[in-house]
Amino acid sequence: MHPAFSVIFFTVSSGAGFGLFALLYLADALKLGGGLSTNQLLIAGIIGLVLISAGLMSSMFHLANPKNAWRAFSRWRTSWLSREGVFAMVFFPFAVVYLGLTWLGMKEFETLRMLAGGMSMLLAWITIFSTGMIYGCLKTIRQWNTPLVPANYLLLGHFSGALLLLIVAQTGTVEVSSYLNIVLALLVFAAALKAIYYFWIANPGVVSTINTATGFTRARVKLLDAGHTHGTFLTQEFGFQVARQYALFLKAFVFSAGFLIPLLALFGMFGTLTSGLTIIVAIMALLGLIAERWLFFAEARHVVNLFHGAQRC
Repeated sequence: MHPAFSVIFFTVSSGAGFGLFALLYLADALKLGGGLSTNQLLIAGIIGLVLISAGLMSSMFHLANPKNAWRAFSRWRTSWLSREGVFAMVFFPFAVVYLGLTWLGMKEFETLRMLAGGMSMLLAWITIFSTGMIYGCLKTIRQWNTPLVPANYLLLGHFSGALLLLIVAQTGTVEVSSYLNIVLALLVFAAALKAIYYFWIANPGVVSTINTATGFTRARVKLLDAGHTHGTFLTQEFGFQVARQYALFLKAFVFSAGFLIPLLALFGMFGTLTSGLTIIVAIMALLGLIAERWLFFAEARHVVNLFHGAQRC
């Protein structure tokens, strides 16, 4: 599949924003490390909303006709794309009420504040899951049609969000060890699941071939003429090719920048973990996640390629 930067930025940015907001509410509800201050809650919440908004705006550039984007909201009963948009929009009022009541600091509205925060956390989880299911439900693309995809989206979004929350926690007097442990746990699970995913797509077992696509299974089938002399929409959008060596290099970068460097930094291998070092680690991790998302699209092979010369998908 053709990796469009607008979609890559959208999934990475909104995933980090939703993950940050969900973890922010949990940290607030459980008073992790003694509890974040009001300013820290507001800063983390605003960062989350900015990342989500930037991601949603970026996704508009992927639409052929952005003026018709509103039509996507009407298909929520059958489309994960529509559900993602609906849940993302419903998330904002609850998040704004939660942050607004946090800013006011009125004790009589504490129950309402926590209810709004809890709803925004649930909607953040559902939205990230819906984003993953947009790809996970497609049976025509073997590399995406697996529960590993929404699980990866959830873990990577929360891992990047936890890194951002750790940066905010380091700016105050709160005890950061609990925030650090959350980042480490999410990092380990996210890296393990990503490794399982790469192993799974590299060892597919039974796959669709040109024989199964045409129904001629007794001999080798070979396409003699594709019927066109130039690339078409199908070959350009669904037939993206990535060199094996290039893919291996990018996977090494994904694990180095996205997981290994953050792991070494969080264990103090580069000296004391200051907020400045954590910011650098977060930038490295986000670059690793951008490479991971580019590969996620580039390595996906739609079965339509079987009718344009591919022997297997």
